[in-house]
Amino acid sequence: MKFIKIQDCYKVYKNGVTATAGLNLEISKGEFVFIIGATGCGKSTLIKMLYREEKPTKGKVIVGGIDVAKLRNGKVYKLRRKLGIVFQDFKLLPKLTVFENVAFPLNSMGLKKSEIKPRVLKALELVGLKEKVRSYPNELSAGMQQRVCIARAMVNSPKLLICDEPTGNLDPETSKEVMDVLDSINKELGTTIVMVTHDKDIVNRMKKRVILLDNGILASDELKGKYKAHETV
Repeated sequence: MKFIKIQDCYKVYKNGVTATAGLNLEISKGEFVFIIGATGCGKSTLIKMLYREEKPTKGKVIVGGIDVAKLRNGKVYKLRRKLGIVFQDFKLLPKLTVFENVAFPLNSMGLKKSEIKPRVLKALELVGLKEKVRSYPNELSAGMQQRVCIARAMVNSPKLLICDEPTGNLDPETSKEVMDVLDSINKELGTTIVMVTHDKDIVNRMKKRVILLDNGILASDELKGKYKAHETV
């Protein structure tokens, strides 16, 4: 089943920059996919279109059966409830505890406290931080903070997890811990993961599907890919 379908997708910004140029791509439910390529190749634009931060100028972007290009602004929440997003900069709320940070999306949806607590604890258990519920972000290591972000992204049991350079601010050992968490989520829950990264070591170690973008088009697509010598990112 193709969870993501990108068909003849063009994104041209108002300043004339073409970010994607006739891009075609399909990602199946449950896949773990790395998106790589040089700065300006279209990686960020691609994932922004997946969660409707940007709309394609032409073509189709379909996520979980929803045509993103045709989605009205008032209905974007329906798309975003199907996915979770993890950024490079953790975006945790400093005055809230770990529990409160993870619970934030559920509170925004208006869920009852009796529904929120088990979901939050389950998400924190998933990332190995159940004992940190009362801690504040500044009391955690960078790796722990990123795992809290993953828990927050997973608290609504999304079908798709989008990761934008999630290890960009982490040292190699901590990066490995975060990637092990993501790998476990993918394998145990069947969550589709699309991850943008510049980290060659991670890509080479994980041996997942690797999609290389170049000037807004699909340059290569390998099921168990790795960085090659000519790929400079």
